[in-house]
Amino acid sequence: MVTNSSGEKAPILSALQKLVQKPHTAFYAPGHKQGQEISDSIKYLLGTAVFEADLPELPELDNLFAPEGVIEEAQQLAAATFGAAKTWFLVNGSTSGIMAAILATCSAEDKVILPRNIHQSAIAGLILSGARPIFVNPEYDAAEGLAYNVTPEAIQRALAENPHTKAVMMLHPTYQGVCSDLQAIAEITHQYDIPLLVDEAHGAHFAFHHDFPPSAMSVGADLTVQSTHKVLSAMTQASMLHIQGNRICDRRISKALQLVQSTSPSYLLLASLDAARQQMATRGQELMSQTIALATEARNRLAAIPNLSVLNPKISPGYQYLDATRLTLNVSRLGMTGFEADEILHNQLGVTCELPLLQHLTFIISLGNTAADIQQLIQGCQTLSQKFNPLSPNPPSHYYSPNSITSTPTLTPRQAYFADTETVPISQASDRLCGELICPYPPGIPLLMPGEIITTEAIEYLLRVLAAGGTITGCNDPTIKTIQVVT
Repeated sequence: MVTNSSGEKAPILSALQKLVQKPHTAFYAPGHKQGQEISDSIKYLLGTAVFEADLPELPELDNLFAPEGVIEEAQQLAAATFGAAKTWFLVNGSTSGIMAAILATCSAEDKVILPRNIHQSAIAGLILSGARPIFVNPEYDAAEGLAYNVTPEAIQRALAENPHTKAVMMLHPTYQGVCSDLQAIAEITHQYDIPLLVDEAHGAHFAFHHDFPPSAMSVGADLTVQSTHKVLSAMTQASMLHIQGNRICDRRISKALQLVQSTSPSYLLLASLDAARQQMATRGQELMSQTIALATEARNRLAAIPNLSVLNPKISPGYQYLDATRLTLNVSRLGMTGFEADEILHNQLGVTCELPLLQHLTFIISLGNTAADIQQLIQGCQTLSQKFNPLSPNPPSHYYSPNSITSTPTLTPRQAYFADTETVPISQASDRLCGELICPYPPGIPLLMPGEIITTEAIEYLLRVLAAGGTITGCNDPTIKTIQVVT
């Protein structure tokens, strides 16, 4: 983490500020010409300042795909701040970084080891690269109905069975903030002299306080992708990719990013990454201390509310660390699903969670939250507990989840994606090969992916999610009355 005066710099932000103030006549895109002509409705919502700074790749602003000016300087500062050897700014979210990581390390038919609860962006990377996934199931808590993480032992077994694997990808942390022993996994992976890739989308803050789980870079990961917008202060869609060591060619990363990023990057997003990095380099520990204090208060007070339980597992397989700022509530003792509880909290009580599931609600507490926010959360959950009497004193002991899947895809995701498919009624889909990506959303973790066998349990789970108020994405028919299968 940067501790010297260089952390105070914000090269992109400074260059953008100067250009906004520089009088000139614009004959370049975008068409609104720094807000000279925009819709009255958007002007009412956002004002004009944001449009004045919506500039393209002018000479003073450098080029994202061949940086040698302010973008290059900003990325170097970010690498120093987050503990990397080199950093790339991402304007297509962590999705683009995950895809680029796979494209840069795996070719067609190369094996890559991944957790089964990986984000759908990794599946897109498999489709683009043609790589063959070796899925490892995370540890599963049947009583809670939640997946934890993948153990070092599981990675060791997968590598022993697949010695020619080209890369290992890990999730650090899960959506609920659960982290495995990533250092042990890095050491095991490096015994095979292959890179460890990490989806650290929800862990961009880990480097800035000793009470957090260790960051991926600090324990030896070769590459990590972080959503700077999810838990820090960058704008939505602004992320970073970091690398270190010599197992990954940086030129291949740059080449892959040209495939998956826009050729018209938003300087609003780039400047927000620069500013978020500056903020953490100068005030990171202070801001994270405040955030942890708020999360601790929320955790303690929520734990005292009847018929609600706060996820706080003991160290066990798949669980080595828990992000203190990620709160997950089990609401099943209220006799309702997480989807129903989320709807009541959002529509009636003014509290909106990050992720509703069948039994749970997950809340992200970040540097943008206040003591008033925590009070609103507590009041909302207290009202939920008092107003709704428990209908079933014991929660269901098990929910089917993608983590229960043990079958290996018959086709690679790429083969299945480009295969001929047909539409069949859901009642006739069991034991067929899935021809599309099917995700209960959020969190965007595929329940079924192209090339995987459709099981009766998976169908029942999808129907249950829909009946409980959840949403199904990625597929042609979000009502799941029909499904695409490989012919």
